[in-house]
Amino acid sequence: MKCLRNVAAKGSWEMMCTSSLLELVRLGNVKKISELFFCIALVLHYLCTNNEYIAMRYFLIAGEASGDIHASQLIKAITDEDREAEFRFFGGDLMAGAAGQAPLVHYREMAFMGFIEVLKHIWQIAGFLKCAKRQIAEWHPDAVVLVDYPSFNLKVAKYAHSVGVPVFYFISPKVWAWKEYRVKQIKRYIAEMYSILPFETDFYARHGYRVEYVGNPTVKEMAEARKSFATEQQFKQQKGLDAGRPIIALLPGSRHKEIRDNLPEMVAACGEFPGYQPVIGGAPSIDEEEYRNVLRQSGIAGGENIRVLHGCSFELVAHARAAVVTSGTATLETAVLGTPQVVCYRMNGSKRVYDWYKRLLKVKYVSLPNLIADEPILPELLLHFCNRRSIARELAPLLGDTPQRSEMLAGYSRMMDRLGTTDCAATAAHLLTNRLRRQSQA
Repeated sequence: MKCLRNVAAKGSWEMMCTSSLLELVRLGNVKKISELFFCIALVLHYLCTNNEYIAMRYFLIAGEASGDIHASQLIKAITDEDREAEFRFFGGDLMAGAAGQAPLVHYREMAFMGFIEVLKHIWQIAGFLKCAKRQIAEWHPDAVVLVDYPSFNLKVAKYAHSVGVPVFYFISPKVWAWKEYRVKQIKRYIAEMYSILPFETDFYARHGYRVEYVGNPTVKEMAEARKSFATEQQFKQQKGLDAGRPIIALLPGSRHKEIRDNLPEMVAACGEFPGYQPVIGGAPSIDEEEYRNVLRQSGIAGGENIRVLHGCSFELVAHARAAVVTSGTATLETAVLGTPQVVCYRMNGSKRVYDWYKRLLKVKYVSLPNLIADEPILPELLLHFCNRRSIARELAPLLGDTPQRSEMLAGYSRMMDRLGTTDCAATAAHLLTNRLRRQSQA
């Protein structure tokens, strides 16, 4: 019966029944024809009333390291809801571990940022888009699940919608910050949006579109990560760090350009605090040699001696006295871990570029903790304001027991109240699988 359900789910049972019926008609076996119709009726009844054997196919796309983390949790949660779920995906190593298979395209191959970077790799990106469309056309997934990464994913959503495959978004694009026109595409192509930021429900409601706030994955991910943390002294010993100096964690981003633009200024600022040791949290998609090359080319004194640690960024941040973080998901992870931070986002640009960005952005803040709390918990140093002097100025009061440090930690507490403690991946998986089951019975 399970085999029959899977055959039916993929649309080939009609052919099987038709060929059998034609053969029986040819033989003139009226009794067998009646029995066949009775069996078909039983199978159809079973298919409409038993969901446990439905083997749904899920095609996911995550184009960044943070998306790989969140999508891997969603895959695990979908598997809890749908034991026989089948997956194909664009993503990373964590998704591969959760799904038990390699990605069709690794996000490292897709991590292009900015107009020039995208233009230089336009044919490669077009090839990835063609691959995604081919998978949808040939594999016939029951659902396409997209994780942020809107420039690419909304093109996939348009195609999937055009061929009748329902599209679900887990982690909304940041259309509330810029490119608000994309809301029209989301309303047109996305069956359900599962939001991880509490303020997004009001934003989309103003556009006449209902989204589900399912909780924020960072809350659970950081709680799970903490369970395996060593003590600060054990961590320093394991990683070969100076046991006598507190850590300043440097998180310069997960894209090549972010690292080139931000890391030199971060390292130079740390030179103002010789009693502390700066340590770089390496992104999964960037090898150590790239960090070394950036530091060598910048010519910053002592840069060659700074440690780069891969695979332990959360623990590094948790044991740091403070952190300097490129704006993005890492700012929220740092806040949930309770480490004071300075937010940076440097690009090649002048005050004129900054003024242009200020007009383009639709929000008061750029960092997630500030956006969630709706108040300036963190200092945000953007574009030409992000330099070694400004970073050092904002970092200094966070290293001691100061009112600024205490107020930032109190702001983190208010932010956590807004996030709540709902299991984000489990809630999204439940909503998604239930919707697919209802559709299969319709």
